Amino acid sequence: MARLKTHDEALRLKLINRAAATVFDRGTAALSLRRLAADVKTSTTAVYSLFGNKAGLLDSLYREAARLFVARLATVDSSDDPAADVIRLGKAYREYALANPHLYAIMFADRTVDYEPTVERRNEVGETIQPLVDAVVRGQAAGQFKDGSPDVIALSCWGAAHGLVSLELSGNEPPGLDIGDAYEATLRAVVSGWRRG
Repeated sequence: MARLKTHDEALRLKLINRAAATVFDRGTAALSLRRLAADVKTSTTAVYSLFGNKAGLLDSLYREAARLFVARLATVDSSDDPAADVIRLGKAYREYALANPHLYAIMFADRTVDYEPTVERRNEVGETIQPLVDAVVRGQAAGQFKDGSPDVIALSCWGAAHGLVSLELSGNEPPGLDIGDAYEATLRAVVSGWRRG
């Protein structure tokens, strides 16, 4: 008779989501493996079995956040209009952040100051810009974007998206201004600034 597997992927994801919410709300100092197990109604043995320790859990949070982010950006198919693809990637960036603010914060906010990602983890998150760089390269080849470093063009688009999303998630947008309304217009303005004249 096969033994029941209780420490499965569903439990791992449930623990990750609860841990991410805790870190988002109260920081890494508030994250306790014992409390996490109780919140998810499992044993501390299960948590240790799946993650090893708190550092392993934080590493898993970071990896899961990056994995889901990459998966969301991958849903934006390349078209014959790379400049429009850059804008669509920016919109996907915001959609991910708004749908998963706790995971977004794991990658991009300083709420995880007790966790220092390894170079490998930083590279995984760094690779999330690659679809944007690829769209810029295609745009340059199609004559849509100015010559120059595609990384710089992509980073400026990323920075505009990140800045507005960060303001929105933190509730620090200027009074009376709806970032949702301004978001696509801002992306279009940045892309327009890089267009070949």
